[in-house]
Amino acid sequence: MAEMGSKGVTAGKIASNVQKKLTRAQEKKLGKADETKDEQFEQCVQNFNKQLTEGTRLQKDLRTYLASVKAMHEASKKLNECLQEVYEPDWPGRDEANKIAENNDLLWMDYHQKLVDQALLTMDTYLGQFPDIKSRIAKRGRKLVDYDSARHHYESLQTAKKKDEAKIAKAEEELIKAQKVFEEMNVDLQEELPSLWNSRVGFYVNTFQSIAGLEENFHKEMSKLNQNLNDVLVGLEKQHGSNTFTVKAQPRKKSKLFSRLRRKKNSDNAPAKGNKSPSPPDGSPAATPEIRVNHEPEPAGGATPGATLPKSPSQSSLPAVVVETFPATVNGTVEGGSGAGRLDLPPGFMFKVQAQHDYTATDTDELQLKAGDVVLVIPFQNPEEQDEGWLMGVKESDWNQHKELEKCRGVFPENFTERVP
Repeated sequence: MAEMGSKGVTAGKIASNVQKKLTRAQEKKLGKADETKDEQFEQCVQNFNKQLTEGTRLQKDLRTYLASVKAMHEASKKLNECLQEVYEPDWPGRDEANKIAENNDLLWMDYHQKLVDQALLTMDTYLGQFPDIKSRIAKRGRKLVDYDSARHHYESLQTAKKKDEAKIAKAEEELIKAQKVFEEMNVDLQEELPSLWNSRVGFYVNTFQSIAGLEENFHKEMSKLNQNLNDVLVGLEKQHGSNTFTVKAQPRKKSKLFSRLRRKKNSDNAPAKGNKSPSPPDGSPAATPEIRVNHEPEPAGGATPGATLPKSPSQSSLPAVVVETFPATVNGTVEGGSGAGRLDLPPGFMFKVQAQHDYTATDTDELQLKAGDVVLVIPFQNPEEQDEGWLMGVKESDWNQHKELEKCRGVFPENFTERVP
């Protein structure tokens, strides 16, 4: 009996030592069983899972980026092949253009390969350590269950009314074995998980620095190739300068989005009662009347085309400064209407433009233009009818001859013209 009592004391000491070795551990009651909990380790596991999720997403996005680089490489290659096919043998710079296309292809291949070597492979190595650790975390959990079960079994035998020393001894042996296995795994993970968590910072820095550096160098080299290709095409243009490409007018059909935005803008700028048109935003061209300054001698009798600044005695020998103002327009509506009172200009006249290219009218309400034609721009009667990129006007030659606005006016593409004084 004394021997059995001695074994009981020894088993009690073992159980006590087990609890001491499990640092930062607590016990959570789950029915009749006790489950060992380690909050610090659980935080490490949460960090591990977060790190794994972030790394997996980064790997996926990096692979998508590489796929996009490869797709751009193929598209660039096809485009250069097209240029090589259309570039006729007798055109200057053909050999240079072919060499540029070859270097372009090599540059894309080099960029893609370096991304694989310096980013993707590093990413794969980084993530390669997670499966083993994840498996060990799961195994630790199972061994913790075994340890708690052995501990609970041993404690229940110790507290039983009728003690069986043989069973107690066997339970003690199983408890010591379970404790050893669990503690070995637990100690290793307690050291590895924080170290792995801290390593993420350096990994992210190195990865994105590599990508940024490779992309920067790639674009620098690609920029040089593009400049070389541009020089080749400039040489081709100089040799065939007479074969100019005709500029096309902007389509007159308004998009639904543009129409909605225009209606919203007009609604937001709705005028108060008594106003003829909404006020334009500050700083817009329509908010300021055009001012033209002419240095002309003052006509006899003091009559001037516009407002004449008074001359001081010291300025009597200098020509007067004549300021002519033209009406400000808002959404095609004339403000002030100073042009309306001039007999040599159409009502609502805003400014002049000169055609830079020929334009063939495609509808009855369009003006037919020849390069050099001067057009007097006037507002649309209904601003809602104005299409983006189009103006309303009358050719100066037609106005001077007929003075009939209804017969002469029409719309024309703004990008075919240039504003003139």
